Amino acid sequence: MARLALLSTSNKTGLIDLARSLVEEFEFDIISSGGTATALKEAGIPVTKVAEYTGSPEILGGRVKTLHPRIHGGILARRDVPEDLADLTANQIRAIDLVVVNLYPFEETISKPGVTLADAIEQIDIGGPAMLRASAKNHAHLTVLCDPEQYNTYLKELRENGGEASLEFRQRCALETFKHTANYDRAIATYLSSSQSAEKSSLPQEFNLSGKELQTLRYGENPHQAATWYQSGSTPTGWTTSTILQGKELSYNNLVDLEAARRLIVEFPDTPAAAILKHTNPCGTALGTTISEAYQKAFDTDSVSAFGGIVALNRPIDAATATALTQTFLECIVAPGCEPEAEEIIKKKAKVRVLILPDLTQGPPQTVKVIAGGLLVQDSDNIVEETSKWRIVTEKQPTAAELEELLFAWKVAKHVKSNAIVVTRDRTTIGVGAGQMNRVGSVKLALEQAGEKSKGAILASDGFFPFDDSVKTAAEAGIIAIVQPGGSMRDQDSIQAANQLGITMVFTDIRHFLH
Repeated sequence: MARLALLSTSNKTGLIDLARSLVEEFEFDIISSGGTATALKEAGIPVTKVAEYTGSPEILGGRVKTLHPRIHGGILARRDVPEDLADLTANQIRAIDLVVVNLYPFEETISKPGVTLADAIEQIDIGGPAMLRASAKNHAHLTVLCDPEQYNTYLKELRENGGEASLEFRQRCALETFKHTANYDRAIATYLSSSQSAEKSSLPQEFNLSGKELQTLRYGENPHQAATWYQSGSTPTGWTTSTILQGKELSYNNLVDLEAARRLIVEFPDTPAAAILKHTNPCGTALGTTISEAYQKAFDTDSVSAFGGIVALNRPIDAATATALTQTFLECIVAPGCEPEAEEIIKKKAKVRVLILPDLTQGPPQTVKVIAGGLLVQDSDNIVEETSKWRIVTEKQPTAAELEELLFAWKVAKHVKSNAIVVTRDRTTIGVGAGQMNRVGSVKLALEQAGEKSKGAILASDGFFPFDDSVKTAAEAGIIAIVQPGGSMRDQDSIQAANQLGITMVFTDIRHFLH
């Protein structure tokens, strides 16, 4: 008797080729249900519908199809247990040798805007996980495939082993299946937990992490540290959707820096913007009338630190920008696109990694840090800055142009390691003080870098000034306006100093510490 395969897939990728090989090359009979059976029939592949095989029609709008003893008996029967074989014969059940199942697209559904709880619930697969788990449990006697990427490997296995899949192969497939169903259930639990706790907190009471290995990295932050890049969820998002045009293999540090660059550049959707980062800190950020102007301004801010930097652009790379990019050594470039002429120019620097990420805005809703014995999870710092909610606390008021410059400086400071000080003019950073142990040190570093350009410039601080010394230092350097969160017990000292020195000071009432 021919062997029996059960095919029931939501993702039809590779389905027809697999089924045709099973029937024509290895003489399988196929049973299937719903859309999978329809697709096979339309392709001219002989198939028996599950309802015909079980003698039980699909009910409840298709919710119950494969939950039947003739299906699960055929999956779970142990071929080396006489009693199991007797049960199959007594109940006219055929043993199933291959189960090919993938699940309803739950994660894809909940990622869509405006999805309702009812929509999400309807995409919770029941029969699929039941068949997968049963098949994986009984892998000693059958093969289970849960991913279209496994199909060709399975066919190769049959061709190389006389039409049989080895136990080792079946074990690997079973392991992948249990990981697949575990991740599926985890996604459902996380979603439902989030929806039920929404009124209490933006974060669920239980937080689970899972990922599928995407790429083994050469090493982590240092050569003695192993590292792997994982894709979170079954649907590619963020960097997993990027296209690598050229360059060396991405490293752990590259990816960390690229994510920091992405987070910064999305702050400026309405104007061509460029950012150059080193070790996750922006060493140059600028807006321009064109993307090439923005890049050149950002580069000129600190051309020394830009060497070996990570560049993020919020507009496609054009020829002029590509020419400028090839004038110095860069590690990585990311942009939403690249014009053909620009691509040819950048090829002159074959080792630089160039990534195209069409949607730069796809960021994680939470950030996660691992500590001994647990996780720290927080909402991503995605607050939309509104200058209308800022408080002008000094006698001197900012002009409209100064307010725009203050907003630019404030957005950049948000992405500098705390204690963070950013000095800007003409929508361009001219001085950055990052990660110092005290704010006074950051102020001095930023102003020293800005030099004479600080005269008439703007200063942003990610945290409040606990004393008026930084205000006085800024004034001596020629700073005309300061934006900071406020909230210190000695705010009045800083305000008084600003008034005496003729500086505008704005309080945002929001801080942006970045540790």
